[in-house]
Amino acid sequence: MRHLIIIAAAATSVLALGSCATMSEDQCLAGDWGRQGYADGRSGQALSRLEAHTEACAKYGVVPDARSYYSAREDGLREYCTPARGFQVGREGSSYADVCPPQLEADFLPAYLDGQVVHAAEQALSAARSSVASLGSRAEALDEKIRAKRAEMRASGLTDEQRAEIRDRIGEIRREREGVIHDWRRAQDAVEDAERRVRDVRYRFADRYGRW
Repeated sequence: MRHLIIIAAAATSVLALGSCATMSEDQCLAGDWGRQGYADGRSGQALSRLEAHTEACAKYGVVPDARSYYSAREDGLREYCTPARGFQVGREGSSYADVCPPQLEADFLPAYLDGQVVHAAEQALSAARSSVASLGSRAEALDEKIRAKRAEMRASGLTDEQRAEIRDRIGEIRREREGVIHDWRRAQDAVEDAERRVRDVRYRFADRYGRW
């Protein structure tokens, strides 16, 4: 199932790439298809990448040398399809286009999935920290509203009814702030949990992939 999800994500990426040119006019006219194939293989581009290059270069009257491209692409894939690279790709949150030959994918894919575990943990930590910052800013904004309302209530010429309305509004803001602070404390707990998770996965994979 996870493998199918990876393939589906790769297909989506390929469709997105189809909407923009993959090579410039200078690159097309240079005709160094071996270099382009190697670069695409080394970066884990899908096999359909050559189709995108063909479309990009057609407007300049250039037809790719498919034999040179595919031969060099295989050399590039041998550098891409390693456990170290798989872990890096997964950790960066990049998609895998199902490009590695079976004999290389057997080691690449588990490392890629390990990298995804790290990426998910780090993303969760980032989200938790963002939530803390957002709630903190919200609490500060409410404090400012309370100060403004207190200053408003000190103004001269207000009726008792007007002062009562301001006091009621201050009470509403305070209650809202209490809820925000409650959520802020929960978010702080979530940060601590996420930090532990990140430490755990980094320790778990340090011997296998080194420290990063």
